[in-house]
Amino acid sequence: MAEKLQIAIYWGAACGGCDVSLLDTNEFILDVAAVADIRLWPIAVDGKYKDVEAMEDGELDLTIFNGGVRNSENEHIAQLLRRKSKMLIAYGACAYMGGIPGLANLTSREKIFDTAYVHNASIEAGSRTVPQPETQVDGKVLDIPRFYRRVYRLDQVVDVDYYLPGCPPQPDQVKGAILAVVKGELPAKGSVVGAFEHALCEDCPRTRNEKKIKRFYRPWEIMADPDTCLLEQGVLCAGVATRSGCGVRCPKSGIPCRGCYGPVAGVVDQGAKLASAVASIVDSKDPEEIQGILAGLPDFTSFAYRYGVASSLLQRSYRP
Repeated sequence: MAEKLQIAIYWGAACGGCDVSLLDTNEFILDVAAVADIRLWPIAVDGKYKDVEAMEDGELDLTIFNGGVRNSENEHIAQLLRRKSKMLIAYGACAYMGGIPGLANLTSREKIFDTAYVHNASIEAGSRTVPQPETQVDGKVLDIPRFYRRVYRLDQVVDVDYYLPGCPPQPDQVKGAILAVVKGELPAKGSVVGAFEHALCEDCPRTRNEKKIKRFYRPWEIMADPDTCLLEQGVLCAGVATRSGCGVRCPKSGIPCRGCYGPVAGVVDQGAKLASAVASIVDSKDPEEIQGILAGLPDFTSFAYRYGVASSLLQRSYRP
């Protein structure tokens, strides 16, 4: 390449694991440094927002944005980086679907603040102080980002070119996506990269026997057969509703898939797809018995939409 790529990496509403996953590529990160200048990466490079604001529009070749949009700072930087970047990748489950922070859409901002700042065992008894967007301090106004009423996935705020799923994306998928950018070999805009179109179940080495079940178990309640489909053993697994691409890491380790690679291509609602799969394996036609079987499930909404409330047909809980 005649000139180095100009790259920005940003962490929105997320846990930080996606930033670490870039380092999980090990020495490959040195290859990236050889072909790219990292202009903004808050956890690693001492760039400032004002430096980005001073750039020409489109000056950045690529922004890798992980995390959803929870507050006004997330939204401002998403819009700023979109304007300054030729290409924007929604990196990881939170940017792609809203992620685990999106579970907050099942409650309200007021309840979140009450739990965190009022009825909290670590807070001084009687304290009712909650963060405010603006506060007078020594005659001056101190402002902090506004906490929105819901979490948004990245493409609900700005235009996104590509999606790289996972919580976090796996190193091989990260390498492949970055190399595709460097070589100019990316698929059509809007594509999910670093993952496949088919379901995780198709790549899972566990045997499926079309068996129906009379009971659901939490993972610690059963010594699961290491060679048999977890769902057919009564352990709720989201592989049937989830894109493959992670290397089937969780089921191979005896842990059920949680759905972090998002819905299979063509599926509108990942949770609804999983609900359909669960219904198909319940071995009963008696409504009362069915209720008893389903009682063994974990909180289904939080499981089925663990990463995708903000992308689902639900979007958020209903508030009159």
